[in-house]
Amino acid sequence: MIAVVPDIHKRILFSDEAHFWLNGYVNKQNCCIWNEANPQVYVETPLHREKLTVWSALWAGGILFKNDEGHNVTVNGARYRVMITNFFIFELNNHDVQKLWFQQDGATCHTARATIDLLKDRFGDRLISRFGPVN
Repeated sequence: MIAVVPDIHKRILFSDEAHFWLNGYVNKQNCCIWNEANPQVYVETPLHREKLTVWSALWAGGILFKNDEGHNVTVNGARYRVMITNFFIFELNNHDVQKLWFQQDGATCHTARATIDLLKDRFGDRLISRFGPVN
């Protein structure tokens, strides 16, 4: 891609969402603790911890971010498309994005056919995603 678009690294909107637990819990899947010895720490936590989900996209021109509309909201295809339609595309209108590319991971809510179609309507062939124009 760099041979075709030399400054593509400045044009890609990288995006993802993360959950932040409000009781101090840290998701070990997304956090590495380096230590020479296994600390053998066990922490009891409630079955359904209160969390806040935050979505962000960043590129050379800035950062866009949005928190969910309430606590303990699970990201699914419908909610993701609402966020794209009501927030992300609206925010993009405030920036010169005619040459920007959009990249997302392969989460199911990101790769649903309706989601890919929605993003292709906005970015055309400049969508980097599983099942997108650029896989």
